Amino acid sequence: MAERYSSFESGGRRWLWQRITAGFLVVVLAFHFFLLHFVNHADEVTFLASSMRMQDLTYYSLMVLFLITATFHGVNGVYNALENQGLSGTPKQVVKYTLIAASLVLVVQGIRTANAWAGFPTF
Repeated sequence: MAERYSSFESGGRRWLWQRITAGFLVVVLAFHFFLLHFVNHADEVTFLASSMRMQDLTYYSLMVLFLITATFHGVNGVYNALENQGLSGTPKQVVKYTLIAASLVLVVQGIRTANAWAGFPTF
């Protein structure tokens, strides 16, 4: 008998957000690789050129948005997987808040790294 995955049901709010964030990540990666391979010639890209591109506010904003979306997608997926395996009660709350704290640390550190690459002030 097939298992029923409550948070991944058709029409579930978390499942919808998983699909939206996955779609966004695929589109951004496709756009990135298109620019890298067909416009900027990937074999000529150096660290210095990447740093110069990071100073463009549009590119910087896109990379930060990508970081936030990827973090949400991954954390939400892990949480859903654990919940589907029967996690409930107090352990569920502990895992939830641990994942939230870890994702905030990851996003803040990612933004600090992006700021350093772009030459923006770090906090």
